Amino acid sequence: MAGGSIPHFQNDAGHPAIDIGVREFMCTGANPPFDHPHVFLDMGDDNEKVCPYCSTLYRYSPKLKATETQPAGCLYIDQAA
Repeated sequence: MAGGSIPHFQNDAGHPAIDIGVREFMCTGANPPFDHPHVFLDMGDDNEKVCPYCSTLYRYSPKLKATETQPAGCLYIDQAA
């Protein structure tokens, strides 16, 4: 994703899996103050990646845009920005 921003995703609802439209992303865990270190994850050629902090399973879906998630509402937006 050179030249663009890396999307951040969160899992406040505790979903076992979240489908996303990118293979490179940041996981924040939950929204602050319940977040974990914001970790960069790269699926490489795989279609799934588990966050080592919160164990959320992220699955790549080419049907989704970079800022879309299934279930909806898992895009993290920094309120300080």
